[in-house]
Parts: sequence; structure tokens; C-alpha cells
Amino acid sequence: MGSRASTLLREEEIEEIKKETGFSHSQITRLYSRFTSLDKGENGTLSREDFQRIPELAINPLGDRIINAFFPEGEDQVNFRGFMRTLAHFRPVEDNEKNKDHAASEPLNSRTNKLLFAFRLYDLDRDDKISRDELLQVLRMMVGVNISDEQLGSIADRTIQEADQNGDNSISFNEFIKVLEKVDVEQKMSIRFLH
Repeated sequence: MGSRASTLLREEEIEEIKKETGFSHSQITRLYSRFTSLDKGENGTLSREDFQRIPELAINPLGDRIINAFFPEGEDQVNFRGFMRTLAHFRPVEDNEKNKDHAASEPLNSRTNKLLFAFRLYDLDRDDKISRDELLQVLRMMVGVNISDEQLGSIADRTIQEADQNGDNSISFNEFIKVLEKVDVEQKMSIRFLH
């Protein structure tokens, strides 16, 4: 299977994906093999249903939100490059990347891009702010019926009260960043991909 994956992925495509995502050649070919095994339609793209067959996503309370992150607005298929771009947000930041010149575009796995990815999981209507209702919906997804609606409302109210600096009763991306400034996002939003 590994040889099949590398023959279908051209060397120049691998190089472009390496530059764009920071993944190594072997990581890309391994992830391409995983991508093709998920591609039940064998058409070079993944559907939401393909992702829903991944057991870890199927049991994750935010699984649907994570799956949605792979799909550009209005799209119902994602190709390998889009798949890799999304996965790159979860690539750990290596020590040699922390001091790189950021005059070039910021890497997909930078702190800012990881935070933007997380922010979008909460911003359900994509209006660039997290409302109380959106926060409640995501909290409900995470805790299910283990907490009463009253308790959830209290958590949402307190969260917005602490984060909202401009008094609009919602959380903007900048406010989101400020709330999480002491959180080790680089570590918490990282998946170790085999080399």
C-alpha cells in the first residue's frame, strides 16, 4: 500500500505540500496512504461520511465541528492538499521553527493559526465572534446531558463576562487570544505525526 501511495503522489506535489505544511516527505506519504484508505469512493477526495468512519472522530463530542473544519464553506469534498493543510494546524511547533523569520507567511501550525482554528470551532455562524448561544451549543456538545441547562448558561455567561472587553456580549478573535495567552496552545493542539 505504501508504494501505491507514493506512485500516485507526484514528487513535485510532495515538495509543494512540504513547503506549505512543514510535514516531512515520509509523513506526507504515510498520510497519503491513510487518506487513500479513507477515500471509500476512490475519487481522490474525502466526504464528511469518510471522516465519520474514523472511530476517534465518531466518539469525539466535537467530532462534527472538527470534520467541518476540513471543508471550505459550501464544499462537501476535500482533496489531499486541503486535508494536509488542515492537519498542519496540529503539527507540533519544533524548536527550530520558533525563531524563524516570520516575514514570510505564518506557518499553519503557528500559535495564531492554531488559535484561529480553535476559535472557528466555536464560531458556528462564521461571523467572527462567539455569541452566548454559540458557546452554549459547543458546551452542550462537549458535556452532553451531564450538566443542567442552568449550569451551562452560568458557565457561558461567566466565560463571556471574563473575555468580553468591548461590551458587545460576545468574544472576538482578539478577545479569544487574550483569554488564552497563558495556555500552552502549541502543545495542547499538537498531534505527534510519525517521521
